[in-house]
Amino acid sequence: MDWLRRFMYGRYGQDEFSIALILLSMIVSIICIFIPVPWINLVSLIPFGYYIFRTFSKNIAARQKENRWFLSWSMPIVRWMQNRIKMLKQRKHYRFFRCKGCGQTLRVPKGRGKIELTCPKCRTKMVKKS
Repeated sequence: MDWLRRFMYGRYGQDEFSIALILLSMIVSIICIFIPVPWINLVSLIPFGYYIFRTFSKNIAARQKENRWFLSWSMPIVRWMQNRIKMLKQRKHYRFFRCKGCGQTLRVPKGRGKIELTCPKCRTKMVKKS
């Protein structure tokens, strides 16, 4: 194991973008199983090859810049998905409404009947059934 540690010294290694490249390569490979086109299998090697390049690269500043770009692009999508999952988990006890004024999501306990909601962001009032 010491030889691997010495080999990787000064190299970039893995980050979130590298993991996404591996997942993309795996997804394309799985698609290749169902679509029997020979050249699509070669397409799955492109993200894998870039993953290998990034992992063993010694240009750490460039790899960090690529990872920052990837995170700035992917984090809004990840946050949106996390919010949807949280809403699905809470749907048994809460109802969710969108403010007509600003688009803020409001969470209200279920079973309270007709209630008047006030948006904490823009102070718009609305009447909803919970």
